[in-house]
Amino acid sequence: MITRRGLIGSLAAGAGGLLLSGCNRINVNPGVRSLLQSAEGLTMRAQRIIADRGDLAREFTAADLSPVFRANGTRQPAGADYEAHRLGRFADWRLTIDGLVARPLSLSMAQIRAMPRRTQITRHDCVEGWSAIGQWTGAPLRLLLDQAGLRSNARYLIFHCADRYAQADYYESIDLIDAFHPQTILAWGLNGQLLPVANGAPLRLRVERQLGYKHAKYVQRIEAVDSLGRHGLGKGGYWEDHHDYAWYAGI
Repeated sequence: MITRRGLIGSLAAGAGGLLLSGCNRINVNPGVRSLLQSAEGLTMRAQRIIADRGDLAREFTAADLSPVFRANGTRQPAGADYEAHRLGRFADWRLTIDGLVARPLSLSMAQIRAMPRRTQITRHDCVEGWSAIGQWTGAPLRLLLDQAGLRSNARYLIFHCADRYAQADYYESIDLIDAFHPQTILAWGLNGQLLPVANGAPLRLRVERQLGYKHAKYVQRIEAVDSLGRHGLGKGGYWEDHHDYAWYAGI
């Protein structure tokens, strides 16, 4: 199977061992960028033909947990609003679900933590080349979508986040196949504790069949849309917009 992880590994080797930092060094080389872009459609088509996108990602045991689950990207969103939420232990944090839904929602963290939960031990694979195994606990995303009631023209979900990255609002997106995958959760716990700030507190996306940059942190709004073209620069996420990352990062 062609995988995004394998593609990046071979491209990095062929590019003379590019050092990856901040999830964007591999894009410095225009030739690598072009290969990644041209391979995106092939990767997604191949996975749809060869593999069922409903297949589960491998799950591990507590004995496999990494000693430290590395934080990456933003360690804490800037600004007084997020700091006030942090000091208040996110008691007033609200998750909004809107857009192409029949019943827009505004949920507190207490409500989300009271929902049926899923705990899974999975491996996080970063485009930088590192991996870590962590235990995630959270609400299955499909349960929230069922509450909101997606309209028939909804095709994608956009995850709006509390952080900014290089002066741009951070966001990510997935399609409904990944949204309803049983391992796709809105995680509020890591390794038996509440999610640390550096790892995305109070709420982050876990979409286990994709690379780490798709796992949006600090999620505060989920918007159901029919197209990605009217959001950001139209490519489906911060890294896709500004560094030519592929929108589909399946592994």
